[in-house]
Amino acid sequence: MAAAAVDSAMEVVPALAEEAAPEAAGLSCLVNLPGEVLEYILCCGKLSAADIGRVSSTCRRLRELCQSSGKVWKEQFRVRWPSLMKHYSPTDYVNWLEEYKVRQKAGLEARKIVASFSKRFFSEHVPCNGFSDIENLEGPEIFFEDELVCILNMEGRKALTWKYYAKKILYYLRQQKILNNLKAFLQQPDDYESYLEGAVYIDQYCNPLSDISLKDIQAQIDSIVELVCKTLRGINGRHPSLTFKAGESPMIMEIELQSQVLDAMNYVLYDQLKFKGNRMDYYNALNLYMHQVLIRRTGIPISMSLLYLTIARQLGVPLEPVNFPSHFLLRWCQGAEGATLDIFDYIYIDAFGKGKQLTVKECEYLIGQHVTAALYGVVNVKKVLQRMVGNLLSLGKREGIDQSYQLLRDSLDLYLAMYPDQVQLLLLQARLYFHLGIWPEKSFCLVLKVLDILQHIQTLDPGQHGAVGYLVQHTLEHIERKKEEVGVEVKLRSDEKHRDVCYSIGLIMKHKRYGYNCVIYGWDPTCMMGHEWIRNMNVHSLPHGHHQPFYNVLVEDGSCRYAAQENLEYNVEPQEISHPDVGRYFSEFTGTHYIPNAELEIRYPEDLESVYETVQNIYSAKKESIDE
Repeated sequence: MAAAAVDSAMEVVPALAEEAAPEAAGLSCLVNLPGEVLEYILCCGKLSAADIGRVSSTCRRLRELCQSSGKVWKEQFRVRWPSLMKHYSPTDYVNWLEEYKVRQKAGLEARKIVASFSKRFFSEHVPCNGFSDIENLEGPEIFFEDELVCILNMEGRKALTWKYYAKKILYYLRQQKILNNLKAFLQQPDDYESYLEGAVYIDQYCNPLSDISLKDIQAQIDSIVELVCKTLRGINGRHPSLTFKAGESPMIMEIELQSQVLDAMNYVLYDQLKFKGNRMDYYNALNLYMHQVLIRRTGIPISMSLLYLTIARQLGVPLEPVNFPSHFLLRWCQGAEGATLDIFDYIYIDAFGKGKQLTVKECEYLIGQHVTAALYGVVNVKKVLQRMVGNLLSLGKREGIDQSYQLLRDSLDLYLAMYPDQVQLLLLQARLYFHLGIWPEKSFCLVLKVLDILQHIQTLDPGQHGAVGYLVQHTLEHIERKKEEVGVEVKLRSDEKHRDVCYSIGLIMKHKRYGYNCVIYGWDPTCMMGHEWIRNMNVHSLPHGHHQPFYNVLVEDGSCRYAAQENLEYNVEPQEISHPDVGRYFSEFTGTHYIPNAELEIRYPEDLESVYETVQNIYSAKKESIDE
């Protein structure tokens, strides 16, 4: 009966909202309902914000129920943007109507900016000044980020270009915030020993689109600590670590009690939870990200050591990090408190090797060389983070497929945030900017940034004059070339010089020789690469050599390649190409081909019609043969 009354009232509300006269017949019946029933109706989720606005203008009773700080507008906000509710405390006074308006405005601004990016930056990487509009936006940044996330979560295979640029903008915003937090963290005094917090900042910076927080990672570690405590009770039911309260980590001084904690830790981590050093895939960046170490239960010596160290300290064992060459270790003091200690008064723990306890001699055997006593010393948080980022930097230099060099760029940013005067890394950063061609559209702010870097290098190390001069010369030459650039090059299939071009942008192709799947995003009537590339790629060995159409293709492995026409064929079983730059060129995947976005279509205005003809001939014929 109550449900029927609610449904009846539900039907009345929108109709009442349209009535001009507040004396309409149904209104008096509605407003006489108990307040909680009216509130339930208004919060049912079937009324839009516009409906609520109209309802609240019909009479005083409904206006009071729809007050800006009340439950009705809170529910409207929650239903529309549920992920934002975690940012509000239940005890805070919030003007929900005003929050709704601000969030709505931020969403419109976000979509406007995202829509503009493709036209502005189609021909180049998004430049350093490309995000200036975003930085100057009014309103909470979390609202803008939330709209970008909404764009990324749009269902289906459409809006690919919007998603591409929304991802880039969100990546930039979050990295800027994380980098500022890291710089503030690095200003802490040397005795501030939150190794886990620093490691999480590195994790967040390299994975800004993932939902990573210190709170969540600490919660996962706390659950491991609980398991260790459970095992510890079986060893010593009166162990002092079992009485520690949350947030308290007093150190235990007795060696025997510390040993019991480490025994329990080793059992839980390596026997029960099956954590292990990743020997099979050692050079994988995932091994350095703490959230991945916990998910995959594997890592390299430094990440495994930070996990081990954090758990041990929470349970009262004062382990310390040792920046040992080639293999990060922890040390455990065996000497008396206050005594003068040397390296032989410690046991060294290999968290990568299942918590094995080593002597000085065994440490040297581990890496196959003798080292000085200084390398057994403890290091502070900054040095630990330096080594983690240094590992990422080495991996970034090794990456061959990722042509955006994202890991290299991220690790350079992190390293230079900690040590801004590293000459060789500054040179590498300048070369990387130049190589990627991340130039601005109208101003040359990034050119100036490169020149600033080079000037800084020259000040730090005059001996780098030759390398600096070379980069300055090429940077200035780039400025001159940009001044001489003409407008967009349009390629018409009907042009006589393009008569040999068989394939069109958006088609899913297969390489005859290497077997990879790809999508065409550009073509030339003949090979436009230089003589050196032609020689290195052995193009002359092809039957048609370089005098045939060549195609720019996005490959499923994430690479971009330049393929000869005779090496390509239609993919009879087309599938999406999981390349990070697909959205830069295409707006939609139809199931058989990609549809070019507005900017790519301007450059190849006659290709889309050709694609439709090809799809009709190739895939429709295939479907008919299957049906028969």
